[in-house]
Amino acid sequence: MTDAAHRLLWTVLALLLVVLGATALGASLGSLPGSEPGAALLGAGLLDAWRVAAPWSTLAAAVAGVLTALTGQRLLGRELRRPRQALHGMLSHRGRHPGRTRLATDVLVDALERDLTGDPGVRHARVVLTGTPGRPDVWIRVDLAADARADAVREHVDAAVRRFATTAGCTPAHLDVTARVEPGRPGPGLPRRA
Repeated sequence: MTDAAHRLLWTVLALLLVVLGATALGASLGSLPGSEPGAALLGAGLLDAWRVAAPWSTLAAAVAGVLTALTGQRLLGRELRRPRQALHGMLSHRGRHPGRTRLATDVLVDALERDLTGDPGVRHARVVLTGTPGRPDVWIRVDLAADARADAVREHVDAAVRRFATTAGCTPAHLDVTARVEPGRPGPGLPRRA
């Protein structure tokens, strides 16, 4: 079922719940044409069972009515609200439990940026994903501390990109990494600037 069909189904269900609750309330107050405030809405057998279970039946009906109205209102509110972020791309998983997941690119970018900044030598990371979901182009810019060791940062970035590819289920078609070093005294592993 598509997203639009799913939203339409739940919108119709929510509207039916709201209309059903409003109709029952209107009938019980006698505000509907042809209804009286004291008239029974139930059949004779149900009316007898209702009277036997009183006062608990009234309490149960009130609770059920409030829960039904709140459920309808929440469903209607959620379905009429626009999604916060547009979803782009599709991740597919093959194997014993195949499936597909739609994921916002921002989620993947944020995860990779957090992973990249996990190294103390990396002060800031910026990631851009472009291209197809299965083989994206990955553009990375890392800002390094002045005393960061280049070989350690290179290994950390390689490991982060491998984790990203494994987790996202995609292989980067193109990987471009740019490293900028903060000004200051370089530490061991980085050459001094002339």
